[in-house]
Amino acid sequence: MENNRRKFLRRLGMAGAASALAPAAFARQEAREFESMRRENPMPADRELKIALIGAGIMGTQDMNTALEHDNVQITAVCDLYDGRLESAKEKWGNHLFLTKDHKEILKRADIDAVLIGTPDHWHKQISVDALNAGKHVYCEKPMVHDVSEGKEVIDAWRKSGKVFVVGSQGISSLGNEKAKELLAAGVIGDINYAEGFWARHSPEGAWQYLVPDDASEKTVDWKRYISNTTSRDFDPLRFFRWRNYLDYGTGMSGDLFVHLFTSLHFITNSLGPDKISAMGGLRYWKDGREVPDVLLGMFQYPDSEQHPGFNLSLRCNFVDGTSGSTYLKIVGSKGSMDVKWDEVVVKTNQQTASDDPFMEAQARMRGAAADRKRILPPNEMVYKVEPGYKGAHYDHFGNFFRAIREGGQVTEDPVFAFRAAAPALLCNDSYFQDKFIQWDPVNMKLV
Repeated sequence: MENNRRKFLRRLGMAGAASALAPAAFARQEAREFESMRRENPMPADRELKIALIGAGIMGTQDMNTALEHDNVQITAVCDLYDGRLESAKEKWGNHLFLTKDHKEILKRADIDAVLIGTPDHWHKQISVDALNAGKHVYCEKPMVHDVSEGKEVIDAWRKSGKVFVVGSQGISSLGNEKAKELLAAGVIGDINYAEGFWARHSPEGAWQYLVPDDASEKTVDWKRYISNTTSRDFDPLRFFRWRNYLDYGTGMSGDLFVHLFTSLHFITNSLGPDKISAMGGLRYWKDGREVPDVLLGMFQYPDSEQHPGFNLSLRCNFVDGTSGSTYLKIVGSKGSMDVKWDEVVVKTNQQTASDDPFMEAQARMRGAAADRKRILPPNEMVYKVEPGYKGAHYDHFGNFFRAIREGGQVTEDPVFAFRAAAPALLCNDSYFQDKFIQWDPVNMKLV
């Protein structure tokens, strides 16, 4: 492991000036406390892509609306198990749509290049595999799978298909994540040793108390198809419209929200994941029959690796936060820390002295300045913000997906990367419900 650590330090050192001049970079900006982040305009779309939506709920609809902001993208079909969503789809996107409650009818169509999967989590694996086997490109909402046992099947189907598959943890495509990755590699905060993430919500919709339509019944919902791959039950509109609250269909707070934080952390650090996982929490407020906690704390151990030194991670989620809370990822190193959001990065370092800055020291020697002369110090806090007009991570995530399809390229959040982000989130649930530590092999992606 010590050899791996040396490789990591050498990798940072290869940047030479980049690693050594982290404070100097601040100084050359004349001690500004703000710098904008920007996205270059993508190449224009060169051919039309026809896409279908499978699962037209809240996130599926948002995904499709964002996808359609891109040039030369057309929606041709929608699949959902509730009549009301199919009717709404036609109102939003046009009478030309092919509508169905059977996702396999979508996959048979030759006029569809790619599918967006926005179904409850328990259908992600099967629809993804079916779509890949049918020769479709896939955008699947996170988490990629409902259980860690499903990961290999999706990865194998993707590798065999030769198609583009991306998972919808959109922060990975954000300017904030990209800047944080660049700063960490440049050694700005030194060696990582700790990270923490937080996600808080309080509003009913944010706590999964989604609206249940007045006409919800077995006449308007294909309940039998919905539960066909899980436990047989009598029709329950709460289990259909508020599915995240139930283990048969959802993956709890960690599968919904921790997975975003894992995705960003792994992208920024190049990590393959933790090897030890534990969780605690409880149902503190939303005592509405749900099966998952509304306060969850996860602790994760990341081993020494070629990608990074060993570090610890703490994640928290609270659906009972009366302040509405905040969402962030903090990465702490030996020289400072970064607070990472999708559109902002705040770098904080220990108070610098002139002798800490090799650039400033070199300039002073060139000028022959007196040893006791006072000097301008680099700032110990730097804020990077996106420029006005930035369309956001969600837009860019789809842009990366469409570009990979058109150019035969790859995406960062492919099934291997996505499974390594989903697995610790899902195992966090297992730790909570089984009340024990979970051992995970992040390299070979399997339980120990």
